[in-house]
Amino acid sequence: MRTAAMTIPDSPALGTARGGAVMPSIAVVDDEAATREMVGDYLKLHGFSVVLCDGGRALREHLVRQSPDLIVLDLNMPEEDGLSIVRDLKARTAIPIIMLTATASAIDRVVGLELGADDYLPKPCELRELVARVRSVLRRVQAPGAAPVPSPDVGRRIRFGTKWLELDALRLSDDAGLEQALTRSEFDLLKAFADNPRRALSRERLLDLADARDPDAFDRAIDVRINRIRKKVEPDPGNPRYIRTVRGLGYIFRPEGD
Repeated sequence: MRTAAMTIPDSPALGTARGGAVMPSIAVVDDEAATREMVGDYLKLHGFSVVLCDGGRALREHLVRQSPDLIVLDLNMPEEDGLSIVRDLKARTAIPIIMLTATASAIDRVVGLELGADDYLPKPCELRELVARVRSVLRRVQAPGAAPVPSPDVGRRIRFGTKWLELDALRLSDDAGLEQALTRSEFDLLKAFADNPRRALSRERLLDLADARDPDAFDRAIDVRINRIRKKVEPDPGNPRYIRTVRGLGYIFRPEGD
């Protein structure tokens, strides 16, 4: 496939400032909106600045304005396949690329790596592994003075409505830093949501993720705990925006409150 030339800025961007720090910027390129948003949300929760692109054309438009620190690229897209994008991009820039593909084709993997891609993961991928691969690749290619790569869970704060979940301190706090009382089971549930943004989770799955089982535990026991959490993080607990009910299944965490 013949592709248009990419125009790359003279100097790479260093991400977006947050609290005086600079976050590495990641471009997520995938034609599937649900996958694109899920990956993007998870990377944001782990300290990265994220731009979402629905294909090669959107990526090129973004590259004209800003060069990301890394690209997460789906190989199987209808408009232009990812291998063509890898070939074109690697001929012009040293931006690292992590490939994702649902086909898990050995040929695609080998060709992509030979074209210069830096890593590869099959779809659907484990999001925690993707974050680990992103950090690993960024550390390998990081130049002096570049944006620091966020360390796993160190000082990480995740926004839940009116509060912040502080993973290293095992606590919930407001914008002023005042701590909100939180039981360990409630913390574990919030962390389970933080690890699975925009993903519907059944009550059974939540109990397993939060390790919240006890001899008397049953699926509906999760509802009581969710109600307690909503009173602590939702602006209007009676009309929750962030921890939403999925009828007939369980719950979903919407980081943006949409």
